[in-house]
Amino acid sequence: MLCSLIRFRRYASPHSPLLRLPINRFSSAAAAAMVAHAKDEAYLQAAIPKRVRLFETIQAEQRTQRLSLSPDPIKVSLPDGNVKEAKKWLSTPLDVAREISKNLANNALIAKVNGVLWDMTRPLEDDCQLQIFRFDDDEGRDTFWHSSAHILGQSLETEYGCKLCIGPCTTRGEGFYYDAFYGDLGLNDDHFKQIEAGALKAVAEKQPFERIEVTRDQALEMFSDNKFKASITFLRGWVEIINDLPPDKTITVYRCGPLVDLCRGPHIPNTSFVKAIACLKASSAYWRGDKDRESLQRVYGISYPDQKSLKEYLHRLEEAKKYDHRILGVKQELILHHEWSPGSWFFLPHGARIYNKLMDFIRNQYRDRGYQEVISPNVFNMDLWVQSGHAANYKEDMFILEIDKQEFGLKPMNCPGHCLMFKHRVRSYRELPLRFADFGVLHRNEASGALSGLTRVRRFQQDDAHIFCRESQIKDEVRKCLNFINYVYEIFGFTYELKLSTRPEKYLGDLATWDKAESALKEALGDFGKPWQLNEGDGAFYGPKIDISVSDALSRKFQCATLQLDFQLPDRFKLEYSAEDEAKIERPVMIHRAILGSVERMFAILLEHYKGKWPFWLSPRQAIVCPVSEKSQSYALQVRDQIHQAGYHVDADTTDRKIQKKVREAQLAQYNYILVVGEEEANTGQVSVRVRDKADHKVMSIEDLLKHFRDEFAAFH
Repeated sequence: MLCSLIRFRRYASPHSPLLRLPINRFSSAAAAAMVAHAKDEAYLQAAIPKRVRLFETIQAEQRTQRLSLSPDPIKVSLPDGNVKEAKKWLSTPLDVAREISKNLANNALIAKVNGVLWDMTRPLEDDCQLQIFRFDDDEGRDTFWHSSAHILGQSLETEYGCKLCIGPCTTRGEGFYYDAFYGDLGLNDDHFKQIEAGALKAVAEKQPFERIEVTRDQALEMFSDNKFKASITFLRGWVEIINDLPPDKTITVYRCGPLVDLCRGPHIPNTSFVKAIACLKASSAYWRGDKDRESLQRVYGISYPDQKSLKEYLHRLEEAKKYDHRILGVKQELILHHEWSPGSWFFLPHGARIYNKLMDFIRNQYRDRGYQEVISPNVFNMDLWVQSGHAANYKEDMFILEIDKQEFGLKPMNCPGHCLMFKHRVRSYRELPLRFADFGVLHRNEASGALSGLTRVRRFQQDDAHIFCRESQIKDEVRKCLNFINYVYEIFGFTYELKLSTRPEKYLGDLATWDKAESALKEALGDFGKPWQLNEGDGAFYGPKIDISVSDALSRKFQCATLQLDFQLPDRFKLEYSAEDEAKIERPVMIHRAILGSVERMFAILLEHYKGKWPFWLSPRQAIVCPVSEKSQSYALQVRDQIHQAGYHVDADTTDRKIQKKVREAQLAQYNYILVVGEEEANTGQVSVRVRDKADHKVMSIEDLLKHFRDEFAAFH
C-alpha cells in the first residue's frame, strides 16, 4: 500500500503547487514484492460495451430528433461587437470559430454561450452571445484539465479494471486527478509509465468528446455495473450519485473512446489537443469524502498542449520542492508542528517576529485608512450561527462545545460577531462607512487528511475587516480596498489578476439590488485602472465579489485577498441605520475584506516566494555582529546593543570559530547584514558591512549603518 497516504474529506483539492508533497517513491524491491493485480476482465467486458451501446443508442435518437428541428437562422454576437449568422440546432461554436480564423478554430477549447460554458461541437439553440476560449484563458485551461482527467480515467479503467468514481480538474494551476476503487492494488509511481502510455494511446486516437442528455432511469441502467464492496455491503458508485441528484436536474453523459462517464462537462473537442500528459503522485481518498466509507486511490496528473510547457511545469515543481515552507520553516527555526495539536502550528521566536510584523504592517495602515480595530469573542452560542446561516451550511466544519448544557461553537469567521457589534446601539448614516478590523483567532474543523502545512490549518488568524456602508458608498469603498490591496502586493513583489464574479443561478435578494451592486463594482474596477475580467455567474449566493489571484516568484497563483459584497447578513441580523430623514430606516450593505487572508497561509507563501531570503523589513534576522577574535568581542556586544536599541533584530556570534566560518554560517542562516568587527573597527567605532548575497564589503560608522537600515526599512514599508 502507499507509504504516505493522504486522506481528504472534500473532493475539491485543497492543494496548490505550493502544497505539493514529494511524489511517493517505492524502491524497486518493494515494487517487485507487490502482488500482481488481477484486472477484473469480466467487469470490463460487461460494463464498457454495455455503456457504449447504450450511449450510441441514445445519441442516435437525439441526433434524429435534432435533425427534425427547423434550422432557423440565428444571430451570434461576439465580444468585439461583430455578429455572425448561424443555423439553429445545426451550427456550433466551432463553425463560428472557423469563420473568424483558422488559428482560432485550431486552438479553441471551449465556448461560453449566454454566460454558460458550452462544448465547441454542441449545436447552438438560439440567438446568443458567444465567447471562445483557448488554453491561455482560465476557462480553457480548466476545461483542458477536466478533459485530461477523463483521458486519465480511461487509462486507469482499461489498464487496471478499476471502478471509476470522480475526476475533476483541481484548483487553477494544478492539473487534475481521478479517484477510483482498485481492490487491493496500491498505486505508486512505478505504475505511472503504464498509466501515461494508456493516456497517450487515447490522445493518438483523437477521440472526440461526445455529449448526450439522459433520464435518471437511463443513467441508472448505464452505470449499474459500477459498484464496489465494503465490508459485507455492496454500495454503488455512480448510482449513488445519480440517486442524489435533484429530480429536475439535467443529467449529462460524455464519451471519449471506450470511456463513458457521468459528467456535467463541458469538454475540449477531442483528445488530440492534449499533447503532453504526466502522472504526478498517488494518494488515497474516501468515497464521497466520508472517512467511514470505502478507501479509494487518487492519481494526480498534469497536461499541456505542448511538451515544452510540461517540462517547464515539472521544473517549477522541482524548484518549489526545494523551498517548501514546511522544510524551510523548520530549518530556519521559524515554525514547529506537534502531533498533539494537529492543524495548529507553533511559531518559534523568529517565526513570531515575522507573524507579528505582517499583522503590524496591516495594522499600521488602518489608522490612515479609517479602520477601527476591534476584538470579538472566540466562542458563541449556536443561536448566533443559526441566525447567520452558518449552522445550516457550515456546522460540520466547526468545533462544537457543550457549556452549561447548551451548544456553543468556536468561531470559524468574524462576520456574525461584527454584526452584533454594529447592532448594539442605534446607528446613524453619519457613522457610515463603518470599518471594523479584527485579527481574532479562528478555528475550522478541517479533516485530518486535508491539513497541509500552514496553508490548510485548524487554527489561524486573518487580517479580517467588515465595512458597513450605504449602497451609494459601495463604489468608493471598493476602490479604496483595491488601492489597499495594490499597496500591499506591490511591497511583497506579487503580480495579481482581478475578476468580477457576478450573480450565480441561485442567489438571495432582489434582482435590482444585485444589478446596482454589480454596476458599482464595475465602476470601481474601471476607476482603479487595472485590467480585469468578467467571471459571469460565479459570485457568492449572498452578493457579487471581486476575486484577486496573486502570482509569486515561481509563477504560481494563489487566492489570498477577498472582496465580497453581502446583502444577506445585514438582513438576517436586521441591521439598520437612520437616514438623513430620521423617520426613515435603511439597511447597510456589508463588505467582507481581507488582504493577507490567513496570516499563516501568507507566511507560507512569502517564505516560498522569497525562497527563505526575507527582505530586510520583514526579516527575523536582520543583522549579526561577528568579532574577528576575542579582543574585539566586547566591542561586538556594544555594537549589537546599539543596533538592538534602535529597534532591529540583531545577534552576535561570540563563538570561538574562525571569522570565515562565522560569515559562512551567517550567510546560510540568511542574515541580511553581516557586520565584521576587529581591532581596527573597535578603535575607529566602525563596522565592516557584508550584504547577505554579495561578496564585497564596505566600512561604515554605526550612525551611517543605522541610517542605511532606516532608509531600507522605509523603502519597503
